[in-house]
Amino acid sequence: MIKNIGVFDRVIRLFLSEIFFLLAFFWTYGTLQIVLYVLSFVMLATSLFRFCGLYTLFKINTCPSNEKLMSKFTIGFSVLLFVVIAVVGSYYSTFFTKKFFLEDYNRMNQYYKQTLFFTGQNNRTEAVSNYTNLVKEYSVFYNKYYTYHPFVISKDEYFNEDLILIKDKIISLETDVNSGNLLSTHLEFEIIRPIFQDILKRNNFSMLAVYLVDFHDAMEKVIAGADAKNASEVISVYQEVSDKLKAVEDVANDIEIQTIRQKLEQITASARSGNVEVLPTQGAELKSSFVKVYLKRG
Repeated sequence: MIKNIGVFDRVIRLFLSEIFFLLAFFWTYGTLQIVLYVLSFVMLATSLFRFCGLYTLFKINTCPSNEKLMSKFTIGFSVLLFVVIAVVGSYYSTFFTKKFFLEDYNRMNQYYKQTLFFTGQNNRTEAVSNYTNLVKEYSVFYNKYYTYHPFVISKDEYFNEDLILIKDKIISLETDVNSGNLLSTHLEFEIIRPIFQDILKRNNFSMLAVYLVDFHDAMEKVIAGADAKNASEVISVYQEVSDKLKAVEDVANDIEIQTIRQKLEQITASARSGNVEVLPTQGAELKSSFVKVYLKRG
């Protein structure tokens, strides 16, 4: 086999092989991913064997008979550049594919949160509007990420299974949103939230979002007791709720988070003093302060 690839041609092919591999591994899926992997392998193989069949076909030869070897400096610089591309390319590919995934998730999840909120408020007009957008955005999200798994979720063996569970639940609630009992529909939508939570936890996403969801589950127990004017129930679940809120505060403790803490302490103080008549109102205030944070950052 006659060599027809010169030294600098080999180096360029090594870099192209690396770039094609990074694009295939981090950014693509399906047919395009296979094509890029094949191109990466071809560039690597032709560089190692210094032979290109297409060059033979078109009578091209970048390997002159008197070709000089690369200097030690050029070799060292090429190796260094190869490593830099690998490290920097991997880092930024991981960073940006995760960023784009979160943006897609948040765009879809915003409509889920609004649908959840307005079904809980028994507001059918807003519930239907947000549900329609949720169906549309979740379809886009599902179609993209059921096949394409960015690196951040590439090892999550339950991801596709969860996507299917969420899709089936959303679709099944169409009639209920349009004409059913919204309060019971709200409870059905609540089933989706822990699935989203598990996805975030398994793949090490924003702990603030995770802890907000954890706190919400416990907070609902306080609110249930407050709505029933049951002081002992409010007091009995306080420590659990406080601990969940502490986890949120460890991540972020700005004025909005502090307001949630203030409302929680107020409702607990009322329960301990036996002032049960104000519990429903204070429960609503606690939930309102939480919703304000959750809709923005959850």
